[in-house]
Amino acid sequence: MINDIKKDAEVRMEKCVEAFKNSISKVRTGRASPSLLDGIVVEYYGAPTPLRQLASVTVEDSRTLKINVFDRSLSPAIEKAIMSSDLGLNPSSAGSDIRVPLPALTEERRKDLIKIVRGEAEQGRVSVRNVRRDSNDKVKALLKDKEISEDDERRAQDDIQKMTDLAIKKVDANLAEKEAELMEF
Repeated sequence: MINDIKKDAEVRMEKCVEAFKNSISKVRTGRASPSLLDGIVVEYYGAPTPLRQLASVTVEDSRTLKINVFDRSLSPAIEKAIMSSDLGLNPSSAGSDIRVPLPALTEERRKDLIKIVRGEAEQGRVSVRNVRRDSNDKVKALLKDKEISEDDERRAQDDIQKMTDLAIKKVDANLAEKEAELMEF
């Protein structure tokens, strides 16, 4: 019983950390990354389609993304989708390829992005703590139903707290890494 609760808590906490990593990967730094364009959707035969399904996105150099479009007739639609996104990017066409130069970030913008990333980190920590609370409630319910002893409950709560501390450390480590990446020039 307790092992199932701990295993579930561990899996859910790991998912919280992964969700945090995923959300901060979308925050644009001065460096080019294909994941920057993951959220872009292009109208393709009347259906909204993710850019990844219509083209391959590669890093040409540290400040330029290269988009190789599979169907040339889609190039204008893809350019329009990138321009209309809130990323502030201006793509330029070159035959079947689209190049997206990334402008350098200003100091003010970097500080804004760090605030955003710190807010995401706090959300990650809160979700990890929510998993801890749910797991501790399940353990307390087992104790109340007299399915486990008080010692087992104490041990289980200590283990769940250790898992929580580890997950929060991972969130903090990812936050520090992203902040350092944002402050690079």
